[in-house]
Amino acid sequence: MMDFISVLDQQAQTRGSAIALRATGHEWSYADLAHESRRAATVLQGLGVRPGDRVALFCYNTPGFVFALFGIWRLGATVVPVNHKLRAPEVAYILHHARVTLCIADGVLAPMSREIKGDTQWLTTGSEQVGMPHFDALQAKARPYADKSTAPHDATLAEVLYTSGTTGRPKGCLHTHAGIYRTALCSVAAVSLTPSDRTLIAMPIWHSSPLNNWLLGTLMVGATAVLLREYAPKAFLEIMAAERITFTFGAPIAFLAPLTAVPDVSAYDLSAMRLWTYGGGPLGEEMARKLAASYKSDRFMQVYGMTESGPQGMVLYPDEALAKAGSIGRCGTLGVEMELRREDGSRCSAGEIGEIHLRTVGMMQGYLDDPEATQAAFDVNGWYRSGDMARIDEDGYLYIVDRLKDMIITGGENVYSKEVEDVLSVHPDVQDVAVIGRPHPEWGETVCAVLVMKPGRALDEAAMTAYLEPKLARYKIPRAFEVRGTLPRTASGKLQKHLLRQPGAE
Repeated sequence: MMDFISVLDQQAQTRGSAIALRATGHEWSYADLAHESRRAATVLQGLGVRPGDRVALFCYNTPGFVFALFGIWRLGATVVPVNHKLRAPEVAYILHHARVTLCIADGVLAPMSREIKGDTQWLTTGSEQVGMPHFDALQAKARPYADKSTAPHDATLAEVLYTSGTTGRPKGCLHTHAGIYRTALCSVAAVSLTPSDRTLIAMPIWHSSPLNNWLLGTLMVGATAVLLREYAPKAFLEIMAAERITFTFGAPIAFLAPLTAVPDVSAYDLSAMRLWTYGGGPLGEEMARKLAASYKSDRFMQVYGMTESGPQGMVLYPDEALAKAGSIGRCGTLGVEMELRREDGSRCSAGEIGEIHLRTVGMMQGYLDDPEATQAAFDVNGWYRSGDMARIDEDGYLYIVDRLKDMIITGGENVYSKEVEDVLSVHPDVQDVAVIGRPHPEWGETVCAVLVMKPGRALDEAAMTAYLEPKLARYKIPRAFEVRGTLPRTASGKLQKHLLRQPGAE
């Protein structure tokens, strides 16, 4: 069976005493984790969760997320991870669109439920909220779930993972148990994880890569996953040293931020580290050299993928990192086919720019309730159109140059400009708007709003930011504003963002 309930139960039988999970000074063996997942399943079933239902996890990197994840899967239900940085209207949309029956939220996030209308039940994990059931307390008293008839099958829907769309509304990527099993298996092979590894999950666990690649990959091989509740530069270094971490994944900013926020990185013993993996944006040669010197390691590996693909994609290995700095690699990882294609569908030659197309063994089944978007995402032969435009060099290495979907990647977070533009466009002082990414040495890109103000109106950046804060997640809010008399458009009115992105266009 290609599902993680089978994986966990097998690990509990063969490696029962090995440590599966560490967090907040506590640890759970594989036998413990299997037991906790059964108790979680009993709690969820008692609250009415049935096979096929969808349960949201609105959490930081906490044990409750992991226990609930496996409890949901034991019942044959589907998990809907929710970005803990979202605001109430954004969370409400996901809960409604995915038809979520129950939401388990971190205690500090649970008050948001008062702003969200609907029939979704809410529970807390971690800290408690008055008047709301506490998942952890219920789990501690529950009997282990023993009914095997609800166990998932390969084709059972495991996850609905939301990723922003060009229409301004998030789209739910449908992943089966077999798909995420294959994704984790290929990830394990790509980075050579073994039972002796200690993987730090420092990036948000609701992201597809920390979840499907690295948490599940770690548990697949019987290694130890260590959770950092929420990333902060000093805390990141402290837990790396204290837990003798051997492997971790992060956006480039996760590795760059400590270099300016912490007085002396060399004071932390990071000698156990064998591989640093980063994704969400490539690193130029200068930054790659800076990381190698600061961390006294040449073991940095770039990975490229997207939620739709598993995530699976491409890799730039450590021995290529300097010679091909800025590249995302030249070939797909295990389980991935990659082609760079011209607009007519033919393959690009050296020096040309084309769109990256992928076929992966962990590819999504489609977008939830959106057959038109699903059809548009794939060609007739099942190749996924990434929307990423890249240049291919004479050695076959790819360099991202633009995105057809106008996506901005800032600190590893995906921001689609249309979503931000929709909010800005209804501001009473704004006549026209374009949101683009400007290069940033540490974050990869920063969100920039180019505004045309209405006659007689002036831009107040502080007031504009305050206007956006309750409407958008913090990372989506522009950090830079530019005011123009007009925006470049074609005769048909289509915005020409490439002109705004050109050097010197500020």
